[in-house]
Amino acid sequence: MKSILGYLRSYAGTLNRPSFLSVSLLMAVLVYLNYTFGIERSIMAQPAWIRLGGFLCLYLFIFGGAWLLQSLFSPTLHKMPRCWYWLLLAACAIFAIKVSMDDITRWLTAGLTDPWDRYGYYVLNWPLKCAVVLLLISFVWRTGRFTGPVAGLQLRGFDVKPYWWLLLMMVPLIAFAGTQADFQHTYPKMQRIYFIDDHTAVSWPWKLLYELSYGVDFLTIEAFFRGFLVLAFARFAGAAAILPMAAFYCCIHFGKPLFECITSYFGGLILGVVVLNTRSIWGGLIVHLGIAWLMELAGYYFAGH
Repeated sequence: MKSILGYLRSYAGTLNRPSFLSVSLLMAVLVYLNYTFGIERSIMAQPAWIRLGGFLCLYLFIFGGAWLLQSLFSPTLHKMPRCWYWLLLAACAIFAIKVSMDDITRWLTAGLTDPWDRYGYYVLNWPLKCAVVLLLISFVWRTGRFTGPVAGLQLRGFDVKPYWWLLLMMVPLIAFAGTQADFQHTYPKMQRIYFIDDHTAVSWPWKLLYELSYGVDFLTIEAFFRGFLVLAFARFAGAAAILPMAAFYCCIHFGKPLFECITSYFGGLILGVVVLNTRSIWGGLIVHLGIAWLMELAGYYFAGH
């Protein structure tokens, strides 16, 4: 835990304050606009190709805008090589593909009988997206000749203990979030597959499989945001890669409860600092996945009260 606190103190000491304030203000305005006018919800309602273009534009605006704001206060970021711009475009495109490929999963499971076509969609969707994102990240990583394991997927020298403490610190926040109406409406995610209770004598194995599939999505998130957006962009900008990543990470929570969206910005900063120093995503994955499953438990608890 001391090492993580040391990473955070070091980052805070070198953080460009005007950059942080300007990017934070940008995200505050966008969070307000989204929860007032439903930006994310409107894009999700579009057909697949329009949805892909909509999310690409949204991500380019937020991720590119955060980098632009940083460059206004950091002269070293004024002149990036041409490959950096291609990397930025590729990053936004990869995640736009990730959030827009639901129709492919529906097509793959359409041949199943009801209700297993619906169940199959929910269980297959996250692993399929994970495979696509990891393949695209690996392609960019190899093409760009980045050093080290792809996107921080390494276990060498990894110490699990500090991350359990971080996870423990999140319990009071999750307990508070669980009392909010929008949280109770969203969690547990497993409520999406309660329909299988009427079609199987023993439903818990199917529900366990769903939760494991849900957990795969957090490997996707950590590999992309911390492993790719931090470690790949840090080759060009060092610790300055963390703030735009946190802004991008915040915007993918636009469809989540408001409190979760706001805290994701600061959580993204913390996990980004950790990954930059450890060069590994596994600690962040433990924290992120632990939070996700604790939120599932909180959803169950508060749903019963």
